Amino acid sequence: MHSVLTISQADPRPMYLQIIEQVRRRIAVGDWQPGEEIPSIRALAAETHVSVITIKRAYLELERDGVIVTRQGRGTFVADNVELSQNLREQELDAHLGKAIAVGRELGLSVAELETRLRRVARRRNNT
Repeated sequence: MHSVLTISQADPRPMYLQIIEQVRRRIAVGDWQPGEEIPSIRALAAETHVSVITIKRAYLELERDGVIVTRQGRGTFVADNVELSQNLREQELDAHLGKAIAVGRELGLSVAELETRLRRVARRRNNT
């Protein structure tokens, strides 16, 4: 049905945040479609070897954010909101750009230099 999410003990972030990020990513890239059932809290806890409480915390936050919905007696599903996938993709892009900015700062690059590099990479990708 679904591939297992990967929880890293080496990742300094709490496990529930890793779960939230990975569920959002699965939806953003289209692995999990709107209306599709996702693993139950207990099933995901067993698959990832993470406590039920941790999975429940992640699911509650995802539900509060409108990413997933729980239907009593039926299961947990990706929200039907068609704009959700686009919003998640934009959030994913923003996160990657934020990381690129941090690396650029570590290298001593200015915002203008980062913009130039982004344009250069985009041109290379468009030519291939």
